Amino acid sequence: MNADEPQVNYNNIFGDENDDPADEGQERVADYRQTMDIFRKFIREFSAGGFNYKYREQLKRNYLLGDYYLEVEFADLKDYNEEAAIRLKSKPAQYIHALEAAAKEVADFITAPRPEGAQEVQDIQVIVTLSDIPTSIRHMKSTDVSKLIKVSGIIVAASQVRARATKVTLQCRTCRHTISNIEVKAGLEGFQLPRTCAANQQKGAGTARCPLDPYYIVPDKCICSDFQTLKLQETPEAVPHGEMPRHMQLYVDRYLVDRVVPGNRVTITGIMSIKRLFKSKGGSKAADKAMSGIRLPYLKVTGIHVEMSGSGRTDQWQFTPEEERAFRDLAKKPDVYDIIVKSIAPSIYGSEDIKKAIACLLFGGSRKRLPDGLTRRGDINVLLLGDPGTAKSQLLKFVEKVSPIAVYTSGKGSSAAGLTAAIIRDPQSRSFIMEGGAMVLADGGVVCIDEFDKMREDDRVAIHEAMEQQTISIAKAGITTTLNSRCSVLAAANSVFGRWDDSKAEENIDFMPTILSRFDAIFVVKDTHDLARDATLAKHVISVHMNADQHTAAGEGNGELSVDFIKKFVAFARATCGPRLCDAAKDKLLNNYVRMRNPEESDAPKSRKMPMIPITVRQLEAIIRMAEALAKMELAPFALERHVDEAMRLFRVSTLAAAESGELAGVEGFMSGADQSAFNRIESQLKKRFAIGTYVSEDLIVAEFTKQTYDEHMIRKVIQYNVKRGVMVYKYQRKMLYRVK
Repeated sequence: MNADEPQVNYNNIFGDENDDPADEGQERVADYRQTMDIFRKFIREFSAGGFNYKYREQLKRNYLLGDYYLEVEFADLKDYNEEAAIRLKSKPAQYIHALEAAAKEVADFITAPRPEGAQEVQDIQVIVTLSDIPTSIRHMKSTDVSKLIKVSGIIVAASQVRARATKVTLQCRTCRHTISNIEVKAGLEGFQLPRTCAANQQKGAGTARCPLDPYYIVPDKCICSDFQTLKLQETPEAVPHGEMPRHMQLYVDRYLVDRVVPGNRVTITGIMSIKRLFKSKGGSKAADKAMSGIRLPYLKVTGIHVEMSGSGRTDQWQFTPEEERAFRDLAKKPDVYDIIVKSIAPSIYGSEDIKKAIACLLFGGSRKRLPDGLTRRGDINVLLLGDPGTAKSQLLKFVEKVSPIAVYTSGKGSSAAGLTAAIIRDPQSRSFIMEGGAMVLADGGVVCIDEFDKMREDDRVAIHEAMEQQTISIAKAGITTTLNSRCSVLAAANSVFGRWDDSKAEENIDFMPTILSRFDAIFVVKDTHDLARDATLAKHVISVHMNADQHTAAGEGNGELSVDFIKKFVAFARATCGPRLCDAAKDKLLNNYVRMRNPEESDAPKSRKMPMIPITVRQLEAIIRMAEALAKMELAPFALERHVDEAMRLFRVSTLAAAESGELAGVEGFMSGADQSAFNRIESQLKKRFAIGTYVSEDLIVAEFTKQTYDEHMIRKVIQYNVKRGVMVYKYQRKMLYRVK
């Protein structure tokens, strides 16, 4: 009995990979041998020009280095022999086997004589990559089964690398009959053991027959290879609105394992294969019978191209010479900054400074890798705080459309695992695998988080590391790893009271100081009542609604750039430009920083409510990043003094203006020295006065500390700060405070 017979299943209708060509008749054998001769000549003779024998040299170099694989471009094979290339593409499972056999013969010829002890030539893995335009998972149909196809997407999960038998040795439990070197098909179809013992069939009826299912696999005599399963998902920008992103399981083996990690955008060349659907544990026999004809698709990978070259990953964009000329012509214009800002959300009236900060966020600064191996982020984070109805969400939606890579999410519908990474159990292998979240999928782009204030505090804490260090560290279920999340964060949030209450100052904000200090620009957006402004705004909104169909065309005619052009220009600038500060800009920034940290009496503002706010090193780096982003809009190699001036102005009208008006008072880095010392004294005395586990009335605390000439506003600020940190909690309908720790 042939042990391979039980493996003949649904896949063989399409011609699977280990079919013996001799069983298909003389004509099939002749075609197979002829194609194999063509492959052999192609590897030995294909020249990229002159005496540059591309594949022969690559095969020899890899073999001598101990890497037994050969990378073949399908376009080269098509140029050499179109008929053989068509056969490989239409029946890849069969003819890739022939291509690997031909590569092994050529390797045997070009590496001879080999040293003693290494006489046997190794098997060669052929990695084939198509030059076609990649398709989407959504467009893969049943007609593509057993064909060579090219698919693009993003890796969201990767299993551990495991060993899989390629040749097995079987032994009968009863009579010890052994069957050696049985070929096992690559892929996820599995291997079915013979039901009866082959030895009893040969000996005749006189001997005692072995029971059913007598064979077991002898592990020590099996030949194994590495394999890994991946999960490919459609890119977020390719998913239609209202649709769930679709997934495809990938099977990679040998030298293709460990080439990608979750978050990588990839283009996959592979054979679309099918596997049997697993039976459900609690299902009925009728249900299992009904499902017996259904097969699940998966991709048997023959080539991987990772679309990733540093931050931005813009090598997936192909620019024509005409587009590059248009980009450089735009960058040479003296008013390029104003043109870009004017083109950002033109349907939204006003908010000029916010649009300028968003333009800086899109282009980003320069990422630096220091000599000691540490990196400084170049991405800019922006927070919009304020009243409802001020077009914050519309700005976020526009950024999602105009950014080359963008993920939009809402705070209420996002968890810590959904934003960073999740550890899940693989239903087949029962081992833990890791799936990347929104900030991993947006690596090299922008994450837009709407309703940022509606997120739970625990979920907001999860993105602290991702915002500053731009990595996500995981230590769960025995998995300890670090993922890249090199993305900008654009967040929008409302105040605690729904609308901004000027009388309550910093109580409008319910964020911890640690998260606020990670934003490079914080804008407080207020819906002010002004007769002239309201009339202009109303006219603008009405005209947008009346001319909705003509708005885009009219806007582009008024000097505004189209969304597609801005998207390509941002991708081009991020890929080709990495500006640094010039000496003059460096000196100017240094002087400004020192003067802001150590203000003179003449520089102090007239209002004594809030003295001059010292900025920290994080805010200094934010100004540097914004200056580099302004230079990147002009495709300039250096950030000049005028760029630093504009970056300083943006910082003053955003974060510094919010701090000086008292809205960010009490936040780390946004409190004067005198107020900070008073804050610390009140907090210290409060903890000394009331022990852990005691109750006290808030009014009593305020009354006692007011007698000591402390400001009532500062006392309540200390109480709120301790409540936020969990040191104290309100009890009995907020009438009493209970100290927890």
